[in-house]
Amino acid sequence: MTRKTRILFAAATAVCMQMAVAAGPTVDTATIESVTGLKGNYNKTENVFKVSKPRDDVKVSVDRWTMPPFMGLTSWAAFTPTGGSTMMMGDTVLFEDEVNPAMSAALEAGLEVTALHNHFFFDQPKVYFMHIGGMGDARQLATGVKAVYDRVAQVRASQPKPAKAFGGSIPTPSSITAARIEEILGAKAQVKDGMVKVSFGREAKMHGTPVGNEMGVNTWAAFAGTDEQAVVDGDFAMREGELQTVLKVLRREGINIVAIHNHMTHEEPRYVFLHYWGKGKAAELAQSLKRTLDAQKAVK
Repeated sequence: MTRKTRILFAAATAVCMQMAVAAGPTVDTATIESVTGLKGNYNKTENVFKVSKPRDDVKVSVDRWTMPPFMGLTSWAAFTPTGGSTMMMGDTVLFEDEVNPAMSAALEAGLEVTALHNHFFFDQPKVYFMHIGGMGDARQLATGVKAVYDRVAQVRASQPKPAKAFGGSIPTPSSITAARIEEILGAKAQVKDGMVKVSFGREAKMHGTPVGNEMGVNTWAAFAGTDEQAVVDGDFAMREGELQTVLKVLRREGINIVAIHNHMTHEEPRYVFLHYWGKGKAAELAQSLKRTLDAQKAVK
């Protein structure tokens, strides 16, 4: 292909793209607005239709300054056509007691949850951001977004001020029976001051060097409290294709998700890490984690 031909081809491609965008959105904008109950904006250049919902129901202070929703406290969901389907991506502003109800609502509605993290320091009350996504019919995706926003509204309607703790207490000193945890999870535990911890290494490479359990590529669970009144916290190391399965099982088991993010860059294969927090009987918590681990292993 000559240089002149390449230039003509590039120009023709650009014209075709402009014509496609000029034809207007192929996303069903009316349905999205009707289902979500939110007015949206269409970006002609990117062929994206976006709805937004400012979090103006609770005042947030960041660095001792009352932050307006315009400065980054606005939930949104954006829709764009892809082939014969629609792609949705969004970010949802949540307080701590809203995160897990909203996440369950998203998963139950067929959406994906792809990240959970903070954007600020010294924010009161604490604010988290849950990223969601999905592919499919515009009505189905919009219904999922509406379900998330409705669940958040339900939480705030029942308790206007965000909660400052999960329910239940954690007894001290700890006295967890290690043998039962080891039996359920099938792993040798570390024991310290009545607390019990198990770890499962995974394999990856960083800059061509193998890394695993001791370098932090692992799933782990630590138990404290008593056998009858325990707390478990930990981390799941997941391939990207395992994330949604792990999330769904943990939420069905009543385990709270507190973060979803990466720990490394340039690792092969890619890993996503999920942090969790659960309360209940130690053996029942261990069984919940075992069911999650088994479901994760079954992902192809």
